[in-house]
Amino acid sequence: MFSALGQFCIRHRRWVLAVAVLFIVLGGVWGAGAGGTLGGGGGLDDPHAESTQADEILQEGDLGRNTADVIVVYESDDMTVDDPEFRRLVEEAVAHVPADAYDWQRSHWDPGPGPIEADDYVSEDGHKTYITFQLPGSSEEERVEHYQNTDFEALLEVEELEERFGGLIAVNDQFNGISAEDLGVIELVATPLLLVLLLFVFRSVVAALLPLAIAIVVAVGSLAVLRLVGGFVDLSTIAINVVIVLGLGLATDYALLIVNRFREQLDKGQPVAEAVTRTMATAGRTVVVSGLTVAATLGGLLVFPSRFLMSLAWAGVSVVIFAVIAAVTVLPALLYIVGPRVNSLRVPLPRFGRRRDARHGAEGGQGWYRTAHAVMRRPVLTTVSLVIVLITLGLPLLSANWARPAEWALPPGTDSLVVTEELAEDFGFDPSKIVTVVVRMPGSAETPEAQAQLEEFTDEMVATEGITRGSVTGADGDLARITLYYLMDPMGPEAGPMTEELRALDPPEGAEALFTNRPFGVVDMLDMLWERLIWMGVIIAVVSFVVLFMAFGSVILPIKTLILNALSLSAAYGGMVLIFQEGYFSGLLRFESPGYIDANMPLLVAAVAFGLAMDYEVFMLARIRENYLKTGDTVESVAYGVQHTARIVTAAAILLGVVVASFMLTRISVLMMIGVGLVIALAVDVTIVRGLLVPATMRLLGRWAWWAPAPMARWWQRWGIPEESGDDDDDPAAPGTPPPPARDSAVAPKGQTAAT
Repeated sequence: MFSALGQFCIRHRRWVLAVAVLFIVLGGVWGAGAGGTLGGGGGLDDPHAESTQADEILQEGDLGRNTADVIVVYESDDMTVDDPEFRRLVEEAVAHVPADAYDWQRSHWDPGPGPIEADDYVSEDGHKTYITFQLPGSSEEERVEHYQNTDFEALLEVEELEERFGGLIAVNDQFNGISAEDLGVIELVATPLLLVLLLFVFRSVVAALLPLAIAIVVAVGSLAVLRLVGGFVDLSTIAINVVIVLGLGLATDYALLIVNRFREQLDKGQPVAEAVTRTMATAGRTVVVSGLTVAATLGGLLVFPSRFLMSLAWAGVSVVIFAVIAAVTVLPALLYIVGPRVNSLRVPLPRFGRRRDARHGAEGGQGWYRTAHAVMRRPVLTTVSLVIVLITLGLPLLSANWARPAEWALPPGTDSLVVTEELAEDFGFDPSKIVTVVVRMPGSAETPEAQAQLEEFTDEMVATEGITRGSVTGADGDLARITLYYLMDPMGPEAGPMTEELRALDPPEGAEALFTNRPFGVVDMLDMLWERLIWMGVIIAVVSFVVLFMAFGSVILPIKTLILNALSLSAAYGGMVLIFQEGYFSGLLRFESPGYIDANMPLLVAAVAFGLAMDYEVFMLARIRENYLKTGDTVESVAYGVQHTARIVTAAAILLGVVVASFMLTRISVLMMIGVGLVIALAVDVTIVRGLLVPATMRLLGRWAWWAPAPMARWWQRWGIPEESGDDDDDPAAPGTPPPPARDSAVAPKGQTAAT
């Protein structure tokens, strides 16, 4: 099948390239508008959670919210808040904002109804005050867009005073602005650095440019899909970051494998057409198999209902699909046209450690070949020791304090972060630390009897540890709104017990109470993640098992691979906790650790890292099986596979690692987490897992590695997708035929067969 695809691309190469160019032009124009379809808010909430339902009730009726979306702190070194000039300057600035641009505005001079008093708006030294605004909009995304369109920051600027903007909506606006700036820096750094590394890997300008050509197709196609999907599903702005960076890395990864195999075939003296066909039969098939697995792992994020994770899923799946399509269609056509000129424009670079392998005629890998044999001489000791190491590296995960992104993720000195610190240190009261309780009474909530019951319920909640004050702030029909204030960190460990205690209180007889705002949003988000995480794991495990079985006809290899990948991923998670929660290397990475870790980004790291681990596993197992089908010698076949894939897998990991490591250049810690987590996962996978654990476990399994029950083996021989031969003079056995007699001690069980 893959040979036929290669031949098709050769015969119709002009049409393939013409369609690709047309797609780049039209898709580029269409995809350029993808940003306009993406929402500006975080999109982290579970749409089915209690806190979300409470928000919807408040929005749908006349009761409305009672939340400070924007907090503007004004400060003067000379004047105090009681100075008439200070008041005049602030009130003139507020007057610049159109009255229909906010639902309400409150200040020291007009504190409004509720438990907040006038003195709460003044700092202890008297030189600072803050103004609060509630913005219109039925969702966080709409309020962020309204804030940007109204240009609050320009309207509220006062030359004689220093102003800073905080609150949830300002946090979102600053998050989006900083991430957009940093993305531009990432692109400027990552792209030329990637080209330089490609030159080191290929030592040819022509060969190095081919992966970048594929990356263009991937980026254009993914943005076009995002715009299309964005017309039907709410997507997050973070999807753009993922598309551009991850797309560049995956396109390079797949193109590297195919171009490298094509050059190997040319080195054997094959004609160009045959080299392309053989390349597609081997490397092309590997790309498709691994691409299916990566797409499935990223698609597993769709089980989470939050807009943020669904956006990451759509972005990631579209990236992988276009990376695979471009790699197996556009790249073969380009390779045929380029032909031997793929080695043109040679770059005179030193060949670090690359020696011709006299035994197999391959460049490089001698060190890994010897390492594989050394490991396989002591497989039990190696396996047990390395498993203990990986488990130890993952132990910090047990102490993780999970949270959601907020102002703490922004760089030091950012307005919203400074405002939060000032409200805690200088004012002693933070109007954004609010809990809203929506109470549906059995009858009217406006009667004296109902109001007395609500006041009694409010007193019980204020008595809860962590709550400082509260009052009934509205009633409409059978609905009532109670506003509570607290002092603790909503992401800290004290917030969870507070939410549990409040929800455990009994509302008035026959009434129903729903809680919302940040502490409850965090709890509900974490509950949603833990409930759905098992389903994501099941999807990844099942799809990985099916894909690996279809590729290799074994039921043992998929199980082994899943276990090793999970160990590798746990080590990456342990490193993320140590760095972002405990603060190790925080100075080097330029961020301040808040003592907790975002619970969303590790899911993205898990999906991408697991998919890439499967990617490299398929690369290696394909070469191991090639030799095993010829010789039946597990030990030599494993060493052969490690030797022939070590350089290409290492190069692919380094190239992709450079791309994802560029996220470390961002000033936002939760985005930085993507780069750090993936770099750790790649490093552990390529060195400990691929270089050491795979040879050791394959030696332990012997022929059992390729085992499947007889019925499944027969089914695979008919319907599986075995790798076609890539060698003219030394073809492995045809799919479905037994290998030569084994030269190792393991044998398949009596009455059953080793799948071939």
